[in-house]
Amino acid sequence: MSTRVLFVCIHNSARSQMAEELLRKYGNGLFETESAGIEPGKLNPFVVQVLKEEEAIDITGKATQSVAQILESGKQYDYVVTVCDETSAERCPVFPGDVKRLHWGFEDPSSVAGGDEEKLAVARQVKAQIKTKIEEWVGVIARK
Repeated sequence: MSTRVLFVCIHNSARSQMAEELLRKYGNGLFETESAGIEPGKLNPFVVQVLKEEEAIDITGKATQSVAQILESGKQYDYVVTVCDETSAERCPVFPGDVKRLHWGFEDPSSVAGGDEEKLAVARQVKAQIKTKIEEWVGVIARK
């Protein structure tokens, strides 16, 4: 049976989307993965670009979804992983069942000031950090 994972951040626009897609790509078929936001927004175009260029993952036009929608659906997860800052992670609701909560804090690419090059650079940096964390975690879970 697959390990079910939900990644949560504030807007489901950048970090949680990257984590979901990278786990899907590098999870060796061991995971079912989704992402959601506490207050869903719009996809970050720099994240869409980085995933497409560096990982051949195209999330153009993908809808964001809310944690409330997930809770209402009754879906259950083995892990709920918050990828926002610690204070925001505390706003994530409690999920029913035997859920393990993890917190992996990453900078929000959507909060970067500056021009397109700076925003793109931060999106690349955060994607690399998330990819490293995903690959490490997949190794740990696979050994269980």
